[in-house]
Amino acid sequence: MSAIARLQRMNHGSHFRAFTLRGGEAAEPIDPFLAVDHAWISGPTFPPHPHAGFSAVSYLFPDSETGIDNRDSLGNRNLIQPGGLHWTAAGRGVVHEEVPAETGKTVHMLQVFINLPRDRQDAQPFALSIAPEDVPVVQLPGAKVRVPLGSFADARSPLVPPTDVSMLDISIEAGAEVRVPVAEGRIAFVMPINGEVWIDGQPYSLDEAKLPVNLPQGEDRVVTFCAKQGDARAVLFSGVPLRQPVYWQGPLALASAEALAEAIEAYQRGAFGKLQPR
Repeated sequence: MSAIARLQRMNHGSHFRAFTLRGGEAAEPIDPFLAVDHAWISGPTFPPHPHAGFSAVSYLFPDSETGIDNRDSLGNRNLIQPGGLHWTAAGRGVVHEEVPAETGKTVHMLQVFINLPRDRQDAQPFALSIAPEDVPVVQLPGAKVRVPLGSFADARSPLVPPTDVSMLDISIEAGAEVRVPVAEGRIAFVMPINGEVWIDGQPYSLDEAKLPVNLPQGEDRVVTFCAKQGDARAVLFSGVPLRQPVYWQGPLALASAEALAEAIEAYQRGAFGKLQPR
C-alpha cells in the first residue's frame, strides 16, 4: 500500500501561494527530491537568494498566464515560457532570482528541489533548460503525457540532469486511464494538480491536500491513473534514492554539517557571485 503525505498550504505575501511537500531527515520518503512547491505567483516575491548543494528546478504548466524571468550569478538570464523547464544545479553555490515576466499575470508552476549526490555538491554550478516545444509529448486515448524529465513509452527528455529523476505531467480526460511503469529501485510519488485523479484505485485532489508517496515497490510496478467524473491533471515524480544525510539552512542543503558551514561562509564572503543589475 502507498503511504499518504499531507501537503502544507503556504502563502508568502499577496503574490505567492502554494501547496508544499517537504522531505524529512535524509529526504525520506521522497529522496532524491527534497521538496516540491505547486505554486501560483503573480508578482515579485522572493529577493535574490543563494542555493548550494542541490538543484532548483522550475517547471511551468502550459496554462500559466505568463513566463518567468530567470537569472543567476553565473550570468544566465532567460525567459522560462509556459510549458518549459529550467534546472539550476547549484553545486558549490549560486545566487538565483525568478520573477513573473508580467506583473499581475499568474505563473502556474512547480518549484522542485532535487538533491545532488554528495560528490557533486562541491562542483561548479550550471544550468539546463528545455523550451516548451522541445518537451516530448505522448498522446494516448483520452490522455496526454508531457515528459520534461526522464522517459515514458517511446519518449525521452533531451535533458541529462546530474540526479537521476523523472517527472511526467499527465493530463487525463474523464473516463480515460494511463498506466505508467516505474522501474525497480526507484521511489515514486504523485502530486494532484487539477481535478480529481484516481491513483491505483484511490481518489486524490488538491481540495484534500494529500498525495500518495512510497508507491508500491517490486518488479513490474505500474501506477494507474484515471479520471472518473471530470478532466484531471497530476505529476508523477520518480528517482533513484541517494540515501545521504541532508543538513538544511534556509535555501542551502548539504550532506554534512561541515559542508553546510563552509557553504554559509563562502556565501557570506561573496564566493557565490552576484547578479548583474537589471
